[in-house]
Amino acid sequence: MEIIDFKIFKAIVEEGSITRAAEKLDYVQSNITARVRKLESELETQLFVRNPKGVTPTEKGLLFHKYSTDILRTVEEMTKAIKGPDYPSGPLEIGVVETMASSEPFISALSEFQHKYPGVALSLVTGTSPQNYEKVLNYQLDGAFLSGEFDLSALHVAHEIREEVVLLSAAGAAPDHSNAAWVVFPKGCPLRSASEDWLRSEGLPPANIVEVSTLETMLSCVRAGIGYTLMTASAVPVGDNRVQAHTVPERYGSVTTRLVTRKDQFHSKAFTAFADCITTAGF
Repeated sequence: MEIIDFKIFKAIVEEGSITRAAEKLDYVQSNITARVRKLESELETQLFVRNPKGVTPTEKGLLFHKYSTDILRTVEEMTKAIKGPDYPSGPLEIGVVETMASSEPFISALSEFQHKYPGVALSLVTGTSPQNYEKVLNYQLDGAFLSGEFDLSALHVAHEIREEVVLLSAAGAAPDHSNAAWVVFPKGCPLRSASEDWLRSEGLPPANIVEVSTLETMLSCVRAGIGYTLMTASAVPVGDNRVQAHTVPERYGSVTTRLVTRKDQFHSKAFTAFADCITTAGF
């Protein structure tokens, strides 16, 4: 087998067709068909089932696709490790949660990173913690911030931050959340889960939930007196006299956020430098 065999096989599975795979790779279709037949002969098993619309991998074909993907990824990492420069550079995609992306320590660390490593093309991808988690595991992100608890067995924790959580209301509003609406992020946010758990622990009926997707919308709702929210203290705008922070029960008074990446043998210099900047930012 050759590396090109893995690339061809991966393309066929992704395209669902030998014809479309040939077009994608700019190869002659007959050559691709011949390579597939050679693979099936070497492995003594059928890898694809032909159908009117193209091909579908067999069970053994799916297994071969998994190994092909892993091998190609390892080759790519090896190439980066050997050919890459001795300083942080190249693309770096990091998943962030809304509350982290707007916190002063994070912005400070980001500024420091961009100043020190202009050769890194940093992309920040905003998403919920569950979304970030899946994207890191699926190699769609180089690393991500996760708030809450996850299975970290396949991940390397580069930095851990324990943040204070406050109850945020409109300025002057009494901290009585029993009859108020709650402004929350989509399901999967640990602060939303904490809000719901807090209400249940006090025997209160399900809250009037206002679901939003951005921190700025959440703050606007709170400022307008639409509802309360639980928020990390670092995400509360400094000097904003339209909101007021209140202490919460100790059980809900903190949340842990972790910067994670995969447990690969190779960690890019860009990610390592980014993690160092986050670690020294004073979280």
